[in-house]
Amino acid sequence: MQATESVRGRVSTPGLVTEFKQFLLRGNVVDLAVGVVIGLAFGAVITALVADILTPIIAAIFGKSDFSALTFTINGSVFRYGDFINALITFVTIAAAVFFFVVKPVNSLIARSRREGPPDPTVRNCPECLSEIPIEASRCAFCTTEVAPAPAAA
Repeated sequence: MQATESVRGRVSTPGLVTEFKQFLLRGNVVDLAVGVVIGLAFGAVITALVADILTPIIAAIFGKSDFSALTFTINGSVFRYGDFINALITFVTIAAAVFFFVVKPVNSLIARSRREGPPDPTVRNCPECLSEIPIEASRCAFCTTEVAPAPAAA
């Protein structure tokens, strides 16, 4: 906290409400809050996609969509491997949905926006022997032919 001197010579500190307001209005706190809210909303969309579209597709392929009833027993202990299969299928389908509907499109958008022009050339070809020579060279190092200066870049 930073102390300030008032007109009467007393030292005062900013009020608790002012500090709290400054904390809340920092860019990273607001960005984090927006990210959490958007993340929760997006999670609901992905969950609905998996539950309402992908799980029925799995049920059509395998004949059932709920494996929770699958169990086996050893020495009186019941192993509910069907719940594990349900959780595994849910995880894989959510991961696939996020990958194919979010990660891949965002990566392609980023790749499109980052396309850069080719770098400035540092070499050119000798007109006589077609060897690569530095762009600033006035004579070819291979055939010793004098070469015209390179045109100035625009």
